[in-house]
Amino acid sequence: MEKAKGPTLKKTLGEVLVETDLIYLEQLEIALEIQRKNGGLFGDILIEQEYITPSDLAMGLSIHLNMPVIDLRRHLPTPRALKMIPISTAKKHTLIPLDIVGDLLVVVMADPTDIQVIEDLQAQSKMRVEPSLGVPSDIHDAINLHYRASAEIEKKVREFTTPEYEITQTKTDVHGQTVVTETIDLLVAQAVRDRASDVHIEPQDNELRIRYRIDGILHDIDILPLSAKSPLLSSMKIMAGMNIAEQRKPQDGQFSMVVEGRNIDIRAATTETIHGERATLRILDKSLSLIELDQLGFLPDTLNTYQKMLKSSFGMILVCGPTGSGKTTTMYASINQLDRSKQNIMTVEDPVEYRLSGINQIQINEKAGKTFATGLRSLMRHDPDIIMVGEIRDGETADIGCQAALTGHLVLSSVHANDTIGALFRLMDLDVEPYVISSSLVGIIAQRMIRRVCPHCRTDYEPTKNELAAYRKEMGKKPITFFHGTGCNFCNRTGYLGRVGVFEILVIDEEIREMVVSRATSGEIREAAYAKGMVTMRHDGMIKVSEQITTPAEVLRGIFSIGH
Repeated sequence: MEKAKGPTLKKTLGEVLVETDLIYLEQLEIALEIQRKNGGLFGDILIEQEYITPSDLAMGLSIHLNMPVIDLRRHLPTPRALKMIPISTAKKHTLIPLDIVGDLLVVVMADPTDIQVIEDLQAQSKMRVEPSLGVPSDIHDAINLHYRASAEIEKKVREFTTPEYEITQTKTDVHGQTVVTETIDLLVAQAVRDRASDVHIEPQDNELRIRYRIDGILHDIDILPLSAKSPLLSSMKIMAGMNIAEQRKPQDGQFSMVVEGRNIDIRAATTETIHGERATLRILDKSLSLIELDQLGFLPDTLNTYQKMLKSSFGMILVCGPTGSGKTTTMYASINQLDRSKQNIMTVEDPVEYRLSGINQIQINEKAGKTFATGLRSLMRHDPDIIMVGEIRDGETADIGCQAALTGHLVLSSVHANDTIGALFRLMDLDVEPYVISSSLVGIIAQRMIRRVCPHCRTDYEPTKNELAAYRKEMGKKPITFFHGTGCNFCNRTGYLGRVGVFEILVIDEEIREMVVSRATSGEIREAAYAKGMVTMRHDGMIKVSEQITTPAEVLRGIFSIGH
């Protein structure tokens, strides 16, 4: 291992601070006198005397050392880097490992000139260390933010992956929880704090990978020893009511927990892969308040059209899109604005994600024979005015839903389809007769969720030729300034924070009804809808680009992939 080398310095830090007008000469002399009498670090004395802020000190150090200041709000430590240095060392020396580049460990330090600390880090990590400069307060914040649950998780994992530990033993704390269960609790709790919708527990060749889906994108969170897989999955199965002995067949289950006062439901699923059994935990935060329709991202005209559809006294409204596109959120927001005091609103769901006062909600249970179709058939005997069916999965449910819509009920449901025209033909694929479809449908909404530009690191930029061409194809050559996020702590270095919906609405008017009955092609119906002014999801997305809400790249990623 090479000996660590420090920078060659021509001037003292004090001289640099005076020359850059960060402190006065008199303040320099007072600080030096205090240092001579009491000892201590020169920079700390300046801050204690309130002569300088930590950020200004970092700026002066940057000039002094000819070393850039790493902005830890924009550059996030990687999980692999964090594993190289324990949190105790990070806190003791005010430093944080940032990244691994080849055989180099990049470490952000409050004092990157401390050769002894650098050599200790090299001995601990068994890697060459490249020191970088950071603001001490930012480093402390980053330590608290990024070591987070990781250190505690790894500590507990070490307990139950030792040869002495067996999952069958009753090793519990005062709360009666096993160490393994506590680890699952920590994984879920951190996922909730990170706004994750899913936790993926994935065995690889020699390790167990943990990933969170945040704003629709999977992120690597932690790497655990492969020996942790069996204890974690066995404990999770017990919590979710699964068969602990079954490892080859896919299983589903659910459990609940409280995270920082918030009621969280978790839907667990397992399946076998070539590396062994893996699990996915879908997180449903019951404490989140329902979003109003006007907060989902509808364009004003599109929202007006949809609200008119919701005022229909009967008929079916379909919401379509792939998994994770926000269909359930849209349906809940829709029924939440309807008058439940004078109408009987009933739902059939899997699962019931939000409990709504004044609405009769039915949870399906396929193991007990209660499917969407049987649930829908049973609630028809309870005098409903408005019906929400979580999903149309089969022809029987589709047929019953259409018949309900034809007999004086407003029916709201979802279907898996790429766009509005695809949803129309999906019903035909389920063997619903075209005349029934045309008579029962009021309209169809297609939607996607795309990521918002992070407001904390938002800046203008020059789009690529492909991005510019895609924008101009939808919006013409109207010049705008494009914005993107450069990546920061707030957005997990992605440049995006939160999501917004993009929508496409097909109103089933007389012309469309006649085309459905006459079995017109999807292309013919699509052209007719365009001619009537239907705003496509891609156009909606580019409008949001012009409003500086998102980027062309995100629209291309989230919408153009559907291939129409």
